[in-house]
Amino acid sequence: MINDIDYLRFGSEKQKRAYNAIYDLGIMNDLSDYTPVLCGTIPIEVDIESSDLDIIMEVNNFKKFETRINALYNGKKDFLLKSTIIRNIPIIKANFIFEGFEFELFGQAQPVQQQYAYLHMIIEQTLLKQFPTLKEEVIRLKQQGFKTEPAFCNILGLKGDPYERLIEFGKEKGIVV
Repeated sequence: MINDIDYLRFGSEKQKRAYNAIYDLGIMNDLSDYTPVLCGTIPIEVDIESSDLDIIMEVNNFKKFETRINALYNGKKDFLLKSTIIRNIPIIKANFIFEGFEFELFGQAQPVQQQYAYLHMIIEQTLLKQFPTLKEEVIRLKQQGFKTEPAFCNILGLKGDPYERLIEFGKEKGIVV
C-alpha cells in the first residue's frame, strides 16, 4: 500500500513537502536494504503541525544499521540514536530534523508489514475510508494532546492499552490478520 511514496506528490501541501524532504534526503534509496515504509499520520492525513515522518524498517543487525545511520544522518539537526525495548522487542530508533520535518527512523527485527506502526496505519486508514467524519474528530483530539492511537480508541470507545487494543480491534473487524 504505502511502500511507494509517490502518492504524496499529489496529496495535501504537507504531503507534498514531506515527499520533497524524503526525496531530497534520499532515505528510501539509502536504506532500501531495510525495506523502509513511511507510516504515521501524514500518509493518512490526520497530521497536525507537530507531526513527524515515521519511517519503519526491518533491522536484523543493529550494529550494522547503527553504523549506516550514523554515516548518513549524524550531522543532521537534533540527531539522536538509541536502542531500547518496546513490548519485549529490541528496537533501534533515530531522530533528526531535515527540511522542517522531524524524522523518526524505527527499526526492529520484524517485517514492516507485521510492525505495530504499519498495522495501526492500515487499521486507521480503513476506518477513515469507512467513516470519513472520524478525520475531524481524530485531528481535534490530537490538537488537544492525544496521540493518534489513543485518539482513535477514545472515539471508538475502546478501553485498555490503545496500541494493543487497536490491533485487536483491527483483527476483530477483519482489517488485519
